[in-house]
Amino acid sequence: MAITAQMVKELREKTGAGMMDCKKALTETDGDMENAIDYLREKGIAKAAKKADRIAAEGITAIQTEGNNAVILEVNSETDFVAKNEGFQSLVKDLGAHLLAKKPANVEEALTQEMDNGSTVADFINAAIAKIGEKLSLRRFEVKTKTDNDAFGAYLHMGGRIGVLTVLEGTTDSEAAKDVSMHIAALNPKYVSRDQVSQEEVEHEREVLTQQALNEGKPENIVAKMVEGRLGKYFEDVCVLDQTFVKNPDQKVRQFVQSKGATIREFVRYEVGEGLEKREENFAEEVMNQIKK
Repeated sequence: MAITAQMVKELREKTGAGMMDCKKALTETDGDMENAIDYLREKGIAKAAKKADRIAAEGITAIQTEGNNAVILEVNSETDFVAKNEGFQSLVKDLGAHLLAKKPANVEEALTQEMDNGSTVADFINAAIAKIGEKLSLRRFEVKTKTDNDAFGAYLHMGGRIGVLTVLEGTTDSEAAKDVSMHIAALNPKYVSRDQVSQEEVEHEREVLTQQALNEGKPENIVAKMVEGRLGKYFEDVCVLDQTFVKNPDQKVRQFVQSKGATIREFVRYEVGEGLEKREENFAEEVMNQIKK
């Protein structure tokens, strides 16, 4: 398979490894990106794989709560200028209110629903597109519920570039729940606890760490013990309860939550544009495009 410059660039962004190392890894793995990441890690060239794809599209995340219901959503625009536009932000607010009230199962269902203004969600967005002059889209959302004995933690970072909604059970302390969401925004865990990590993922990580240790020249009789120790560090990276709490380095998140008599039921973390392809356009061009409109 032909290894392109774009593939090398993507691997560099995901691993932080050098250009020639990335090219060799892709060549050795016949262009398979995930296998190339493992190859670099096993050789000790990449310390860890940056799992998140490049942050690309513009827009904002938003959270709305009402009683025991909450919604987190992401609405995308083409440029950051529009994301800060009052009309765009009003659109996001109206969409959030609708999703909270009607609780559609997915985006496809949401787009067909009628809003209070008599328009379908799809037509409402299209009308905004015609007015604002950019492609806009409701990308994703999740509606969460709780009981009177629980708390929502709603946190928006950088004006909505990152949004986190956490459900804490066993406490009504919304500030504590917000602190957990703030932590999740900063450290980007994938899971609440270790038991949510699939056995397949654990075994894959164990294999990579084993090969890494062997390539470092460690004796086979101590490799297994080393790997289990490094696995513990892996769990700290991906499980929020195992992480050191950002607001108190002497405490794990687990200890903070327990001190409130609570447990983390679930969380949703959205980062604007994650996994979407970035437009190849620079800032100056973006400004000129706005002037021309």
